[in-house]
This record gives sequence, structure tokens and C-alpha cells, in this order.
Amino acid sequence: VSVLIDKGQATSIEAKAAFEDLNDPENRLRGVLYFHQAIQAYWSGYTERCHHYIEKHMSVVGQVVRLSTFQMEFYHGLNSIDKYRGKNTFKCREIAGNCISTMREAAANSDWNFTNKLCLLEAERQSLSYNHRQAIASYDASITSARKSGFIHEQGLACEKAGFYHKRNGAVCKAAEYFKQARECYEEWGSSMKVDFIQGELNNVQILVNSELARER
Repeated sequence: VSVLIDKGQATSIEAKAAFEDLNDPENRLRGVLYFHQAIQAYWSGYTERCHHYIEKHMSVVGQVVRLSTFQMEFYHGLNSIDKYRGKNTFKCREIAGNCISTMREAAANSDWNFTNKLCLLEAERQSLSYNHRQAIASYDASITSARKSGFIHEQGLACEKAGFYHKRNGAVCKAAEYFKQARECYEEWGSSMKVDFIQGELNNVQILVNSELARER
């Protein structure tokens, strides 16, 4: 997936050649294409584009429950929180709640695959309600679960989200700690794009940390 994000730059023409006619309702490869486009958009930080492809994927897949269905719900929840945070709290919580219910069902059947995802969605939902203790506990639980499952990219994502949570709340030293963990995970994952992104956040946070230290002297 890290290669998909860093190097996957297929044009719409190439995509159509690979997946045939995307307007053909009988073309079952459409769901596969939309699934990967949604994931690539999410990791690249394109919230609106991710939302667009998630909706397309869901319209193609329908009510058929597959592994990709649960994975898409995970990204749908996270992306919706990013999309509506500070704009439409009700919408944010409604979508997050639905995705958490789906993820809880998935985790009950496969703890190894989905518990870290459930915990991260829970953390993000708690952050919307400013439930600090619950949010931090859920971020840390997601990090631990992802590490145990060997999902280094999702471990990095949980660290990244925890870093942004602390940054929003002014705890810049804690934010720096989590961003450093995220950077290490993304380095191991092999995504130079995410490493560069997190390094940028670290640089910004370090300025704030230095300002705090200067005031304390």
C-alpha cells in the first residue's frame, strides 16, 4: 500500500484500460478500483476525493458483506470525522457511531484484524466529545493492538491521530512524542510521503515546544 501511495499515479485512461468499462453495471472490477482509489485518497490526505470513492464503492458492493466492506467502513469512519470535524458534529458522530457498530461486529469475529481499527474509531469519537481520558486510552489501545497484529501502517496512523489530538489540545510535548512514533512506523512501512508529512508536523510542533521551554526559563 505504501508503494501505491508513493508511486501509484495511474491516469484515468490507464485505469479504464485495466478495469474495462467502469459504466458497465456488470463489471465487478469497479468495486476493486473504487476500494483502492478510496484508500489511496485517504492516505494521501484527500478527504473529499476519499469520500467520493467510498460512496462509489458502497454503491457497487451494496449489501454484500466482504472483508473489504469492513475495511471500507474503517476508512469511512475516519474520513468522515476528518471531513465534518468542527463543521457538522451531529453528522460526524452519527457516521462514526454506525462505523463503530460495524467494526465492533468485525472485531468480535476477528480480534487480530479489527480491534485496532475499532479502538482508533472509538478514540476519534471520544475526541469529538472532549472525553480526554477515554480518547487517550483508546488511542493507546489502538497502537498496542496494531503493533501486536503487525499492522505497522495502522500503528503509525494511530500515533499520528493521537499526535494531532494532543496538538489540538495544546499538549505539544505529547504531540511530538506521538508524531515521532508515527514517523518511525512510516519509515518502517516504507512510505516516504507519510514520513515527510509527519516530519513537517514535527518541525511545526518543535517550534511550539521551544516556545514553551523559553517561557518557562
